[in-house]
Amino acid sequence: MSVDITMSSHPETETVSVGPRMLSIARRQQLQDFLFHRITQLFSLLVLIALMGILISLFINALPAFQKFGARFVWYVEWDIINEEFGAAIAIVGTLASAGIALLIAVPLAFGIALFLTETCPPWLRRPLGTAIELLAAVPSIIYGMFGLFVFAPLFADYFQVPVQKLMGSMPLIGFLFAGSTNGMGILAAGIVLAFMVLPFVAAVMRDVFEIVPPILRESAYGLGCTTWEVVRRVVLPYTQKGVIGGVMLGLGRALGETMAVTFVIGNANRMPSSLFSPGTSIASTLANEFGEAADFHISALFALGFLLFVITFVVLALAKWMIIRGEKAKGL
Repeated sequence: MSVDITMSSHPETETVSVGPRMLSIARRQQLQDFLFHRITQLFSLLVLIALMGILISLFINALPAFQKFGARFVWYVEWDIINEEFGAAIAIVGTLASAGIALLIAVPLAFGIALFLTETCPPWLRRPLGTAIELLAAVPSIIYGMFGLFVFAPLFADYFQVPVQKLMGSMPLIGFLFAGSTNGMGILAAGIVLAFMVLPFVAAVMRDVFEIVPPILRESAYGLGCTTWEVVRRVVLPYTQKGVIGGVMLGLGRALGETMAVTFVIGNANRMPSSLFSPGTSIASTLANEFGEAADFHISALFALGFLLFVITFVVLALAKWMIIRGEKAKGL
């Protein structure tokens, strides 16, 4: 059996004969496309289902704590295991403070590293330096924690905390930031160690997105007499805005959820930090320190902390997406 198909794109009529073999191939290709579409759709839905499952399980286990404390759990500063009085304020402040310090340090350094690798680095140095940065991203967090506790903390105490406290501790307005014990632990130390951890991730992402800028755009800008900084500011950054923000958010997500490295150097004190040198705690370090010995209502409070960390991360990513959309609208995209 054959099928005649009439084509009339020209004044003359052309007849093409399609045999059973071609029809069979066409049906098989349609089936393959259908299966491929459904399988990839299933993979995407599995990610969404897993995400919703994690969120729901966290909320169910945290429900007793939320029922007892309500919204007050977020800003309540007490964390008393004996009397079962729990609040997340101290852990939330420690998490946001350490992650904020890490980004303040890591993002400018990562930006400079990425620009050097893509704009001014000699070709013979570009590959080994880029490989070294990627290897730093593969170092386990426990190694960073051990380095922070046994190597960084003593040096930080002797060569930074003590001199800075003597120099700036008595200054008005800012002196309180440098009060506290100078033992190498605290919020600032945790932020610096986190900066070491997130720096390779942010730098690697920025380098990759800077490399996708078409060479003709750079060459055109240089041909007009632009300096390297002008090329970066007016060509590279606008072209790679999404990627840069994505890299920063990747680093922030890593800093918010980091556990072991922070646990080693933050001090693990359940009190509100009053200075950069004060010991504190974070949501992740609290979970790591207390989950093994928790029971009953204490476990519910820890699940509530985990749920809040999930919410904080979601809000941060939503804000980043909103910033990207707003930037595109401002450009008329």
